[in-house]
Amino acid sequence: MQLDKIVAYHKALSDPTRLRILLLLSRGEVHGHALAEKLNLSQPTVTHHAAKLREAALIQERRDKNTVYFKLNPEFIQSGSEASLKFIFAKGVEEMEEESPEHSLKESVLRNFFAKDGRLRQIPAQYKKKLIALQYMVEKLEPGVVYSEKEINEFIKPFHDDYATIRREFIMHQFMYRENDKYELNPPELWTHWENVK
Repeated sequence: MQLDKIVAYHKALSDPTRLRILLLLSRGEVHGHALAEKLNLSQPTVTHHAAKLREAALIQERRDKNTVYFKLNPEFIQSGSEASLKFIFAKGVEEMEEESPEHSLKESVLRNFFAKDGRLRQIPAQYKKKLIALQYMVEKLEPGVVYSEKEINEFIKPFHDDYATIRREFIMHQFMYRENDKYELNPPELWTHWENVK
């Protein structure tokens, strides 16, 4: 976990109301109105604090018609805590050293081309940046699973509406192979790795 993510993690925890929300959610999923009642707060105030926690990936939300339910993201809460300890006591000096240009480029592409909700704002025109974006998406597919074309389209749609172009890019750059309209991930060794592009 990078330093900026550790800082964001602690910023989200730096408010007493948000800590109380997390405490209530530790008992299980709760909808927004119930949180407002238990905390004696207005619904907009709860929504504001929940948004901060969600942006930091500390909670997850789901909608059921007009009702929004919240629950903890315990894995990220734990990983954030562990990353903080590791940074302070073990990796701090190394992490604060100047990052490699390759790492900086990847972080920059993910930050600039992907919105907070995970949507790809636009397909990068620059070749290396496009490969970074494609690899980021394709790494979320399961190795060894055979996907239909419809399933690949549905996988891409939450990222970008032009699923046909991105699907073709997956094939062109060896991230996936297609046979009889079935798609499967190639081994990473076959991918067109952006790090190797001059």
